[in-house]
Amino acid sequence: MKKYYRNLVLITLITFLIVLTIVQAKNKHKDKEATSKKIVTYDGRSLMVNGERVLLFSGSIHYPRSPPEMWPDILEKAKNGGLNVIQTYVFWNIHEPVQGKFNFEGNYDLVKFIKLIGQHGLYVTLRIGPYIEAEWNQGGFPYWLREVPNITFRSYNDQFMNHMKQYSERIIKMVEKEKLFAPQGGPIIMAQIENEYNNVQLAYRDLGKKYIYWAADMATSLYNGVPWIMCKQLDAPDKIINTCNGRQCADTFTGPNGPNKPSLWTENWTAQYRTFGDPPSQRSAEDIAFAVARFFAKNGTLTNYYMYYGGTNFGRTGSSFVTTRYYDEAPLDEFALQREPKWGHLRDLHKALDLSKTALLTGTQKVEKINNDLEITTYEKPGTKICAAFLTNNHSKEDFTINFRGNSYFMQQKSVSILPDCKTVVYNTQYIVAQHNARTFTQTLKARNFKWDVYQEKVPTIAKLKLKSKSPLELYSLTRDTSDYAWYSTSIEFDKRDLPMRSDIVPVLQIASLGHALVAFANGEYLGSGHGNNVEKSFVFRQPIHNLKAGKNEFTILAMTVGFPNSGAYMEKRFAGPRAVTIQGLMAGTLDITQNNWGHEVGISGERDQIYTKAGAKKIKWKSLSEMNGSKAVTWYKTHFDMPEGSDPLAINMNSMSKGMIWVNGKSIGRYWVSFLSPLGQSSQAEYHIPRAFLKDKNNLLVIFEENGGNITGVQIQTVNRDIICSIISEAFPPQLVRWGKPGVDMSSPVTTADKSGHLYCPQGKVVKAIEFASYGNPEGACGYFKLGSCTSPNSQQVAEQHCLGKSTCEIPLSAFEQKCEGFAKLMAIQARCGN
Repeated sequence: MKKYYRNLVLITLITFLIVLTIVQAKNKHKDKEATSKKIVTYDGRSLMVNGERVLLFSGSIHYPRSPPEMWPDILEKAKNGGLNVIQTYVFWNIHEPVQGKFNFEGNYDLVKFIKLIGQHGLYVTLRIGPYIEAEWNQGGFPYWLREVPNITFRSYNDQFMNHMKQYSERIIKMVEKEKLFAPQGGPIIMAQIENEYNNVQLAYRDLGKKYIYWAADMATSLYNGVPWIMCKQLDAPDKIINTCNGRQCADTFTGPNGPNKPSLWTENWTAQYRTFGDPPSQRSAEDIAFAVARFFAKNGTLTNYYMYYGGTNFGRTGSSFVTTRYYDEAPLDEFALQREPKWGHLRDLHKALDLSKTALLTGTQKVEKINNDLEITTYEKPGTKICAAFLTNNHSKEDFTINFRGNSYFMQQKSVSILPDCKTVVYNTQYIVAQHNARTFTQTLKARNFKWDVYQEKVPTIAKLKLKSKSPLELYSLTRDTSDYAWYSTSIEFDKRDLPMRSDIVPVLQIASLGHALVAFANGEYLGSGHGNNVEKSFVFRQPIHNLKAGKNEFTILAMTVGFPNSGAYMEKRFAGPRAVTIQGLMAGTLDITQNNWGHEVGISGERDQIYTKAGAKKIKWKSLSEMNGSKAVTWYKTHFDMPEGSDPLAINMNSMSKGMIWVNGKSIGRYWVSFLSPLGQSSQAEYHIPRAFLKDKNNLLVIFEENGGNITGVQIQTVNRDIICSIISEAFPPQLVRWGKPGVDMSSPVTTADKSGHLYCPQGKVVKAIEFASYGNPEGACGYFKLGSCTSPNSQQVAEQHCLGKSTCEIPLSAFEQKCEGFAKLMAIQARCGN
């Protein structure tokens, strides 16, 4: 019996301890949850998180434009670049492609993306739109919305507003259920409704103004725990913060439209997106840094880089004529490699502004205009050591010296110097101490010598096409955004007397199209192709018909969209496709065959059979490349390859082809179009990103559909790296700060050195394998393109190799070079190559 009671006491004690542990764990979880909850408020100075004012450095990163496997690396690089906020749109058309059927899987997993951002210790601005623009199909609106009777997008229109509210409510409830808003312990500190509505508001007159107030009321009624914003909305309702988009918001933004709204910059364009046919788009790191420093000097407290990482428009997601590569000139390029010096120069800017944070957020602003171009802005708290200064030279051509509090500060043209203690220049927007790099594409060793199989689409005749109409159908409403392609065909009988009797006269087929592109055939033979461009989407195709004959003649068109429009008023009323077809040069003159009765079919057979997948490829009979006959237009190509060596990102070079689409293991890499040359005589995009996450170790299926022709044997799979790194440092630069100390009051602690140095680091654990260029004197050129000037230190190569070879990071002091060049401020330029 005693043993029984002892066991009973022991069991009771154990049960008590288990219950106590569970209760303590629950309480600990509740305490942790309570401490992670953040109340976000704002006033005319800044946003506040739990009552603490914050400076926000944000970057746009869109989850559908990269696979989830890349997200952690992208976010880590964004955080290391000094960002504390990630901004993303929510893409309606990918989440609800069919009305009532939702998709949040894979790279469409919005919740996973937001949670991952939170795990990296970053905040989120959620731009739910639902109109987003974003160079994305229909600005994010699903195609089915266009088919709703009597709908007018983005207007005070019952049909549109009902669907907009239903979608907005679904997104907000999903996010709220997952506790992703800051007051719930999540990372979302702001949300956006609508997008740049002032651009189109006047087109809708009174209904536009009513709509914007309705949108504000709708959004805040669904969730009001974080601030709501509207970008480029000068007349934003009182409950909404109006923000700036553009390149120079310090000078173009008229400011918040209410005294209790902070000054926020939601889109700072890091370059410009490109459309097919565009030349390269660039924006220098110095110009971005100048604009940001100036904005913060003028009461700004948030800047968002659009884009910080652009990524890839996979599949058919890009809007009209937009390239598959998106914002490649961002601090992180399409392959998520750090574009230097843009990434590093902005990182240093964020550090300098962070050092000035206390003064910026608590001090009193004072602006001293020296003249039209020179300006001194201070933020100072009287009676304390809290003081930060911004010295600005806004002149675009001349350098000046500014005298400030007993010291002289040299100011290059178009530059801002930041002094977090009102004494020490820790950063100047024109002086780049961050390293530079250059991108290299190299054909892989393992994925080459392809064995290509081919399958040629059969060019249909009107008798084979079931959908008939008197005249060609409008292309957008015909394809319903299910394919880029649609066949059009008609036939006509000619008597021998209808045809030209002279051999030097050939009839011409003319097709007037509203856009975007087409290829044409006569009696099954390829005639040629035509297309518009992003500015003028309509075009006229004209090609001679050499095979016109007496009897029945078949005319077939493969018409194509290159994305749907993404901006402007009345998007639901845009049109594309053939609108008038004539044959010129007949004996009776010009024959209009527009009303000749046409057959139609959406898509191409290989697309419908999904022959770009492993299962679909078995549905058809492929031929070897040597068996291919006739025109190479509308042709499919198939091969297999193994995972390329190493871990560098991958691309497929399509320079030998023309226009079409690419799939790898059934996943669409997107549209390619290398035959559309820019005014420079170059394709706007030659290389197309293949994420390694799409591949397996062996036997990867690569399928290409080519619309016009091209040489398939010239296609290459390449590795991509930024292993060419450079340091460019002038002895005219101000002393570099070795230790910047902590943000706050006293800036006397940082240690400065007049012994200036260049710094290099290799990416991804690589080391310096070679010094490809070294000069201390007056070298010319840029990273990847250096050449010697008239004078250089004779020991330049020796110094660089001594300090850097075999190292992952290195420092090269300017004092180590022989001082042979006189009469000018010497420049050090070192170019190194990294490797494993």
